Amino acid sequence: MASIANETQNEESTPSMKRSVRGIEIVETGSYAPQNVVHNRDLARLGCDEDWIIQRTGIIERRHAGAEEASSDLAYFAAKDCLDKSGIDPAEIDLILLATMTPDHYTPSTASLVQARLGCKAAAIDMNAACSGFMYAMITGSQFVKTGCYNTVLAIGADKMSAVIDPEDIKTYPLFGDAAGAAILRRANHDPDLEKGILAFRLGSVGEMGYLISVPGCGSRAPADNKVLDERNQFLKMNGKPVFKWAVKIIPEIVEVVLNDADMALEEIDLLILHQANKRIVDAALKDLDIPDSKVFVNLDKYGNTSAASIPLALDEAYQQGRIQRNSKVLLCGFGAGLTWGACVYQGY
Repeated sequence: MASIANETQNEESTPSMKRSVRGIEIVETGSYAPQNVVHNRDLARLGCDEDWIIQRTGIIERRHAGAEEASSDLAYFAAKDCLDKSGIDPAEIDLILLATMTPDHYTPSTASLVQARLGCKAAAIDMNAACSGFMYAMITGSQFVKTGCYNTVLAIGADKMSAVIDPEDIKTYPLFGDAAGAAILRRANHDPDLEKGILAFRLGSVGEMGYLISVPGCGSRAPADNKVLDERNQFLKMNGKPVFKWAVKIIPEIVEVVLNDADMALEEIDLLILHQANKRIVDAALKDLDIPDSKVFVNLDKYGNTSAASIPLALDEAYQQGRIQRNSKVLLCGFGAGLTWGACVYQGY
């Protein structure tokens, strides 16, 4: 696979090649995590070692939704939290982009279910880029706002990972949790300074490595049947070692590229939010980046890997804790199944 850095060097170094969506802002964020906390000690009955989980992943606990909760429920509560804090009427939402790899159904879309529950007359679309999903939704929604096609976009990342992880796979099962996060995007018309917003972004995929993280069964390639169920192919399969190597290599490259596109140095970033996959991945990437811990937001110890919810959940907590202020420069970076990746540098108004 060609490195991101090499791909960038091969492009013409003209301003038009630097992707940005300036003049938009994140008006508000929201999040939701189910009440049911699953501590590492609760997984001992499955044969999972509590100390191994902490040492290898940094995860202490995660949330699991109940049998009666689906991804649309998680997404709705995150969206409701976002709207309540913003004071924006649901009727003002005219586009919903919902990133999820665990939809309630093949159809109707999970986004449409959320739209109906919110009671807004909005276009509604599901997007699947797994752990990078919110980055895709945020960037796509920002461009709709920038062009004037929509005024108020609700970008959501929501996944009920407990529905697709195999309790018999003791290396994968402890990694994941359930949650949702949301953000409202609008044109920043209250400030004439259009040099803020998404200063730079990149999205990408490495589909030839997609087999490393997959749910092999219950789709059109391998519809649900006795063979699929006997082989437990309705559950997530992950080849951890090559995924780890890929993630550790790709994160510093992505960060370097978006910083270069934004004409910024890493020292200028106020907060770095990486997809909360695994503490060893985060630590290895940070070592290569040489960025102080004080500038890195981590909450995977409480939630585990929540896939598309990971970044918006962390983003909302960072706002609530005062880690992100007016004019803060934040670098967001997602990576995961697909294999997909996405990153942006965002400066608030």
